[in-house]
Amino acid sequence: MKKLTTLALFLGFTYAVAAADTNAAAWLTRPLSVADALNTALLQNATILKAQNDLKASHGLVVQTRAVALPQLKAAGQYKYTDPSGIEGFFPGSSQPNENWNAGLQLVQSIYEGGKLVAAIRAANATKQQALAEYQTTVADTLLLVRLAYYDTLLAAQQITVHEASVVLLQKELEDQQHRLDAGTVPKFNVLRAEVAVANERPSLIRAKNQYRIAKNVLANLLGYNLPRDLWEDIPLNLTDTLAAAPYEVNLPAAIQQALARRTELTALRQQVELSRLNIVNAKSGYKPTVQLFAGYNWYNAQFTKPVELDHDIRGWNAGAQLSWNIFDGLLTHGKVIQADAQLAHARTDLIDRSRQIELSVRTSYSDFIEAKEVLASQAKVQEQAAEALREANARTAAGTGTQLDVLDAETSLTQARTTQILALHDYTAARARLERAIGADLAPAN
Repeated sequence: MKKLTTLALFLGFTYAVAAADTNAAAWLTRPLSVADALNTALLQNATILKAQNDLKASHGLVVQTRAVALPQLKAAGQYKYTDPSGIEGFFPGSSQPNENWNAGLQLVQSIYEGGKLVAAIRAANATKQQALAEYQTTVADTLLLVRLAYYDTLLAAQQITVHEASVVLLQKELEDQQHRLDAGTVPKFNVLRAEVAVANERPSLIRAKNQYRIAKNVLANLLGYNLPRDLWEDIPLNLTDTLAAAPYEVNLPAAIQQALARRTELTALRQQVELSRLNIVNAKSGYKPTVQLFAGYNWYNAQFTKPVELDHDIRGWNAGAQLSWNIFDGLLTHGKVIQADAQLAHARTDLIDRSRQIELSVRTSYSDFIEAKEVLASQAKVQEQAAEALREANARTAAGTGTQLDVLDAETSLTQARTTQILALHDYTAARARLERAIGADLAPAN
């Protein structure tokens, strides 16, 4: 599977999924490999789509965080009309304009806010990296669910095949015993025993078919398919891959180091530690003064020149600097610093704890993979041996040296061997997928 290294790769799959096609068979029955399923999920899965929206929303937060360090340009204006009888002149016979207006532009740039400006720029970058890491985590988790659902569907289909084959074997045994009964060579009891064996196997086949229906529904839901309302329980998915035990070797110490370097959960938490540290800088800025530069241009109508006319305006530039300093703010800043310190300690503890959890996840996934690998290896020849045992039981029964019970036992053993084989193959494939997710095999090293 290709490494999911950047956001562009997560969003860059261009597989054309015709989910809006009115012909359901055209997109439901198309060949679907594991890679196709993953690509489809990247485009349509609701969890991934919501994560993309969250990522876009975080961009707005980044812009807001940077705003404190950027200049502010403000425009203002006002027009006022006053009843002439309500205006008092400065001297007898003098008059004031009853119409007034003013307008102006002002540019304000903070040049020092106790470290808050630099912290804002760094916090914006940390927020961006944290949001991307959280998005990557969501995508990786969702793709693992898709892979497991795909493998579960394959397993369910194989279980149907196994139980159908078992029913066929038992049905043949029933027919053989019925022929023997008709020939008078076996008692009625043999036929009854064969009928019971067939009846006992049918519920397993029914349950397998139900598991297959459920598995396909789960997979379709993860793929973001909007199923036609007239489609009943049988979703016609056409899965092209098979359960395969491809060799996979893992060095546990190296896998743990890789997980600690690549898991995006840790990347997000490291950025949270950085944000918490910057929050302390922001909190302590309350102890320090702030300095701002400003420049502007103003227009307003003349008030005292004669004749007084509305279009007689006065205009001009202004510039300057301003300083403010809260000498005592009622311990507000002190309280913010205490809170920020505690949040930083919490973030650091969270990072350490999550690192231990990820290491545990790698060790657990590795152990499960070793178990699945050993179980699969132990079943390498069991199915072949069970089939041979059934042939020998049938031969002995035909020769008169065996019993019907030997045949039924051999048929049951063959069914169990087939079931165990496909379960072992499924468990190996699923365990490998979980191990790859645990060590971050599909992710680039974290920054």
